[in-house]
Formats: sequence, C-alpha cells, structure tokens
Amino acid sequence: LTEEHLEFGGRPAPAPLVDFGLYFFHCAQRQIDAGRGPYFYLPKLESRDEARLWNDIFVFAQDLLGIPRGTVRATVLIETITAAVAMEEILYELREHSAGLNAGRWDYLFSLIKTFGHRTDFLLPDRAKVTMTAPFMRAYTELLVRTCHKRGAHAIGGMAAHVPSKDADAHQAALAKVRLDKEREAEDGFDGSWVAHPALVPVCREVFDGVLGTRPHQLERTRNDVEVTAAQLVSVRRASAPPTPEGIRTNIAVALRYFDAWLRGQGAVALYGLMEDAATAEIARVQIWQWLRHRAVDRSTVLELLEDELAALGAEYPWAAVDDIRGLFERTALAKELPDFFTPDAYTRHLVHRSEGQS
Repeated sequence: LTEEHLEFGGRPAPAPLVDFGLYFFHCAQRQIDAGRGPYFYLPKLESRDEARLWNDIFVFAQDLLGIPRGTVRATVLIETITAAVAMEEILYELREHSAGLNAGRWDYLFSLIKTFGHRTDFLLPDRAKVTMTAPFMRAYTELLVRTCHKRGAHAIGGMAAHVPSKDADAHQAALAKVRLDKEREAEDGFDGSWVAHPALVPVCREVFDGVLGTRPHQLERTRNDVEVTAAQLVSVRRASAPPTPEGIRTNIAVALRYFDAWLRGQGAVALYGLMEDAATAEIARVQIWQWLRHRAVDRSTVLELLEDELAALGAEYPWAAVDDIRGLFERTALAKELPDFFTPDAYTRHLVHRSEGQS
C-alpha cells in the first residue's frame, strides 16, 4: 500500500513506513518514559523475508534515535496461508523484537481464496459456516500455539467480533458465543486473546483467568501432542459446500455497507451485531467472486441482489455515494480477475486529493 499524499524521490511513499516512521519518531521515547514501549502489530506478512525487512527497520530506527535494540516489540498477525507455513521462520527473523504471533480469521480465509480460489476443491461455504472448529482452521491455530510455545513466544487468539446488543436475548447469545470461543482458545494453550468491544473484556478475562490463574501466560504448555502437516492447513474439503441464498445476500450487504463506511473514513463499523473491518469486506467480496467463477451462483442473481441491497443502503443512508459503492463492488468482486485488495482501487479513486487539472 502506498501513501500517495507524500512523495519520496518523486514516488508515493510506502504507507507502512510512513505510519511506522511518524509514530516511532514522535512516540517511541514517550512510551518508554511512561514505562511501556513502542509496540506494533505486523499484519498481512507472507514470508520470512518480510519479517526480516521489518526487523531491519526496527534496528535502523532504534539506532537512529539512540534507543536500545530490542526495545521494539512486534506481534505478527498470521492471517495468510503463506505465513501459516512459515511461522517458525517469521519468529526467527524477528527474534530480537518478537512479542509473539496472533491468529487471524477473515483475512486468513480471504488469503486462502486469493491463493487457491481458481480451484474447485477450495470452494468455501457461507463465511458464517466456516468456524474456528473447522479441521483446517483447527490445524492452523494449534500449529500457531505449538510454534510460539516451542520458541518461548506468546500465542494470541483471534478476534471475537460480537458487539453488545440492546436486545437482552441477543446480548446474552453474543456473550455465550464469545465465552465458548475463548474457552476453546484458553484450553488450546493460547496466552491471551482479542475482543472487538470493551464490554466483552470481562468475559474474555474471566475465561482466561480460569485457566491461567495467577500466571501471565501458559508457555509451559508446549503442545508436543500437535502434529500438523502442510496438507492439513489447506484441507478444506470437509468444510466445502455450496453457498446459500442467505449467505450470498449477506456477503453483498456487508461488503456494500462496509464500502460506504470506509469511503466516509471509518475503518471499523458495527454491522448486524458484529464489529467489521476491512477483512470482512475482503472475505465477503472474494467469496462472491469465487462463487461466480465456479458457477455456484448465477451472475444474474448476484446482480439482482446487488441492486436490492444498494437500494436498501440508499434508503437507510440517503447520503451514501451509491454509484461509487456500486463501481467499487463491480471492480473488486465481479471482475474476471480478482484484485488482491479492494483498498488500493478505492484509495486512489476516492481518497487521494489531487490538484485541479490532474486526472
């Protein structure tokens, strides 16, 4: 991703370096002085080479500002299938600065489809039906715990995306789902986890405290019982199924509503009881693309649902840029070739402010 509002040598600057550099320059020493430190998440990594690059960046930045090496701590989100088969190498490259690894979910499935979406044996069902208990997802998370604990690094569980509801029954149902998810993670050996809303922190903390007690982690659980092969990481057959009409409509509705929020500057938005971010829109659009490619759904059905959901969006939010949202969906979900991400297209078309006369 590029930061086209800033140029270096006449070229747009690499966006992650801009974000890292500005934050590190202004805040690293402040965080250290406050008894904390410059801590980072590294998303979307796909190889040990990228991890090595970030380690070099950390070393360079610390040396430049006179901060001791190893002060930076970074957690890598394992949210691509290519990173899943290189977890140990990624930890090794960042060994001086690693805080551990974190399990993703929607981005991980998004990566699977991007990598293998052209193959019929990777046709995934409705995203709501691909849970963390699916065999290939279990293989991925258990391998993450084993890999981290083998090297003394923390294993962090995935995001519980539920948000509180004003409806008492819906709220209790959401809490029950979060509790079940966190119980599985804590019992599997994870050292901590994520929630999408502060109201869910007590549930998550209670579950992990019940397993950890007064311990800060459970690194001693090396999970030597876990044996995972590369084939198991991509064995989706037991989860494979055709989409349902409800799943198709939901993917279209969520993608459109997230695109609307994103174009208005919101990176995260609550939709249908879940806190959604770019990963949600990515898995939603690539599933539509995959289902169309393998003729699991008719194009006419998708187009009809697209118009229905655009009309519903426009009625709910009269200010929504419906034509821009439609165009973004068509280019990123309905094209013959699947774009790697929706963000570069949307960013360059709608968020980069050019001077008058530039196209």
